Amino acid sequence: MKKAEGKKITIKKNGPYEVSGGVTLNQALIEADAKGTSTAWKKGRAYEGHDEPYHLCRCGQSDKKPYCDGSHETANFHGREKAQRPPYTENASLEPGPRVNLLDDESLCVVARFCDRGPTVWRLVEGSSDEEVQMALEEASACPAGRLTIVDSDGKLLEPKLPVEISAIQDPVKECRGPLWIKGGIEIEGADGEKYEVRNRVALCRCGQSHNQPYCDGAHYNCQEMQGRDK
Repeated sequence: MKKAEGKKITIKKNGPYEVSGGVTLNQALIEADAKGTSTAWKKGRAYEGHDEPYHLCRCGQSDKKPYCDGSHETANFHGREKAQRPPYTENASLEPGPRVNLLDDESLCVVARFCDRGPTVWRLVEGSSDEEVQMALEEASACPAGRLTIVDSDGKLLEPKLPVEISAIQDPVKECRGPLWIKGGIEIEGADGEKYEVRNRVALCRCGQSHNQPYCDGAHYNCQEMQGRDK
């Protein structure tokens, strides 16, 4: 994935995400059907007029979410980054199919529920019809964390075209705030100065409870501070 020139997220030690380079910030809402199955992404409000660089909450305690308000200091937040750093293609398992394959890095799951809208993406990859292949591509591409990626017969990763931006995910079905959806190849630098693989889409934890930091692992669903919606 080509890096978005000049756009960067720096993880501050036991502190927030520092965003530089004029990265657009907005909300992304998960739309769902009557059964609670995720069906589509809906764009929410845009955040404008913030300082440059700006800081996004990583501990889950801020009263100004998605922005940091310094609560990590009084909360004695320890934001240890535990995620492994091999390239995605090396860490993901390969699920082969007759027409396309599926790469799946389960450690990146944020439980966004797009992968089981009808037949699951794993079942769809086993099919050979145009409809099954298209549905598999749609389900995998909707995954905000980049856990799932369709690979064509030539070995090319079929990634969705995404804008260079950050979206604070809102999950109305679960009535809570989700992770930060990082799109379009924004560089991420750890608190130790080491850089993470530049990818088209990843989801960063903002509840402070993930066991795979800085990436989200779905812990926000059980985090009281993440209930409700960003203002």
